[in-house]
Amino acid sequence: MPREGAGPDFIEALARGLEVIAAFGPDRPSMSLAEVAAATGLARPTARRILITLDELGYVRSEGRGYALTPRVLDLGVAYVRSQGLWDVARPHMEKLGARTNESVSIAQLDGSDIVYVARVSVPKIVSLTVQIGTRFPALPTSLGKVQLAALPVDELEAVLAQPTRSGLTARWRPDRAERDAALREVRARGWALTDEQLTLGIRSVAAPLRDGSGRVIAGLNVNCHAAETTVDHLLGHHLPLLLQAAGEISADFARVQDVPHVAVS
Repeated sequence: MPREGAGPDFIEALARGLEVIAAFGPDRPSMSLAEVAAATGLARPTARRILITLDELGYVRSEGRGYALTPRVLDLGVAYVRSQGLWDVARPHMEKLGARTNESVSIAQLDGSDIVYVARVSVPKIVSLTVQIGTRFPALPTSLGKVQLAALPVDELEAVLAQPTRSGLTARWRPDRAERDAALREVRARGWALTDEQLTLGIRSVAAPLRDGSGRVIAGLNVNCHAAETTVDHLLGHHLPLLLQAAGEISADFARVQDVPHVAVS
């Protein structure tokens, strides 16, 4: 996150506060003041003031000599999802799709060269892909990422994929440009994407794009399964038609919601 050079309206203090929140993660659920300062590159007095402010606002809590995030941080992400209206529209369709396939169903959106999960309906499995709202994966080796990358203009695609992943993961599939472009052309032509153990061993999925009222791709919807339980033939023969139906219904419902006039009453 840049702290300078972003113009006279850039609020550096806000950027620093967001950096502190983003520094916490599964490998760092709790950090001391010194660890926060080191993780963000901030001076200790600055990190201390930010932590005190976040503590008073309820976004972090003191734990002995350290700090940890509170569930209130989820409000920041949930506000985004609710502002889109997509979750409310998609939820019943996702639940129906999960019940018909007996597989977990997810929605993710592009963020740079990654996808970020914004909605999920899970089905308990002995072996499953650990995904929560906010989980980030490299976009290209995922079905959810492919359907969104395939919809981008060439110049925008190159700019997006030039950004480094922030997922911390290295995918199994790392194609050269020619292979990548061929894969995305295929996705573009058929309107859906398959990933067969390209992100990690044992995981395969199929995804379809979700569109707004103008036809613009705004997210991806997928059915995710374990390779030991579900063959590619079954994934494409049984799950894919149900997925395409659900994606079409969600897109249509979302378009109708967008068309409803919004009246502000003072």
